[in-house]
Amino acid sequence: MEAIEHPPIFRLPGIPDHVTYTWLVMVILAALTFVASRNLQLVPRGLQNFFEVVLEQFQQMIDDVMGHEGRKYLPLIATLGLFILTANLMSLVPGLVGPTSNLNTNGACALIVFLAYHWIGVRKQGLLAYLKHFAGPVPLPLKPLMFVIEVISHLARPLSLTLRLFGNMVGGHILLAVIFLLMGLNGLIGWALSGSVAGAVVGGIGGIVTIVFTVGFLYPLKILVAFLQAFIFVMLTMLYISGAIEEAEHHSEHH
Repeated sequence: MEAIEHPPIFRLPGIPDHVTYTWLVMVILAALTFVASRNLQLVPRGLQNFFEVVLEQFQQMIDDVMGHEGRKYLPLIATLGLFILTANLMSLVPGLVGPTSNLNTNGACALIVFLAYHWIGVRKQGLLAYLKHFAGPVPLPLKPLMFVIEVISHLARPLSLTLRLFGNMVGGHILLAVIFLLMGLNGLIGWALSGSVAGAVVGGIGGIVTIVFTVGFLYPLKILVAFLQAFIFVMLTMLYISGAIEEAEHHSEHH
């Protein structure tokens, strides 16, 4: 990666780039939230109206996936969604680092989800009852095997969340970096400025085609992927929490 990408426009000494830009994402979201909520109006306008629409969309998704019971988890789900989306979009800005292009950031978000939905399940059912449902509705001799399979399945969830987000964001980032490298002074632009007629024609046409491809297709695709990956992460989070809630409700119905 170091061979094809440039360092970010600013760094803090001794602090990894993904940590620096994670702080930047938090500052951006905190600043927008402060501006939107400092003068609340009964009829929302501007940034307040925008954030109310965003939160209504999150609430609608929660109602569709988890039911009304899931609304209490709106702060967790909306915070994760807005953080991941902002971090994804940041990677599209030249000179900035997208925190979700780093395994540590994604792993931290996945670990939060992992701990949160298990904590919700234990809180609603109690530890022993929650662990009991891992054995599943199978004959007694198969319950130990089912328990081990379920534990492995749950342990794989944070890994899946981490690698899915990381792979999609880094893949697009590498593609953009390669294209910028090909367009640089050592690539098409340098060829176009070499002074030769062939270089000017091939380099100029190639540069124009590459720019049109990047601006007209690749960047819109990256924006779509940024939204889609944030949506998938949030949707899986809701499904995991919903699973813990449903197990609790199913357990309570049998008592």
